[in-house]
Amino acid sequence: MTNVSLAQSYLTKARVRLAIPTVLYDAEAYSDVVREAQEIVELALKGILRQVGVEPPHWHDVGGLLREHASRVPSISTAELDRLAATSAWLRKEREFSFYGDIDFIPTEQYDATVAMRAIEGARECVAAATRVIVV
Repeated sequence: MTNVSLAQSYLTKARVRLAIPTVLYDAEAYSDVVREAQEIVELALKGILRQVGVEPPHWHDVGGLLREHASRVPSISTAELDRLAATSAWLRKEREFSFYGDIDFIPTEQYDATVAMRAIEGARECVAAATRVIVV
C-alpha cells in the first residue's frame, strides 16, 4: 500500500462519514456530532498529508503539521489552511469531553445546535479541501 492509496482510503472514509453528523444533529445528539466531526477532520487532514508525502503522526490534531508543509499543498490557500488547522485544533480539544465528559462536564448538556453546526461545517470544509488535493 502506498501513501497515495492510503490517502485515497482516508478520503473515502471521511466522505462516507460526512453523512453521520447530520443524522446525529437531527437527533439533537450534539456532543456526538462534535466527536464524529473530529474524526472526519482527522481523516481528511491526514489524507492530505499522506497525499503530499508526509507521514502523519499518531496524534489527533495535525493542523500544525499541515501548516508546516503548506508549500506541498499549493491548491489550499494560506487562509484556508489556517481555517483547517483551527478546526482541527478546536475539535481535538473537544474530542474527549464531547465523548466522555467529566464529573463536572456532562456532554449531553454542554453542547448545543450552534456548536454542532460549527463542527459539521468544519468537517465539510476539511473534506472539500481533501477532495481537491487527493487524486482518486
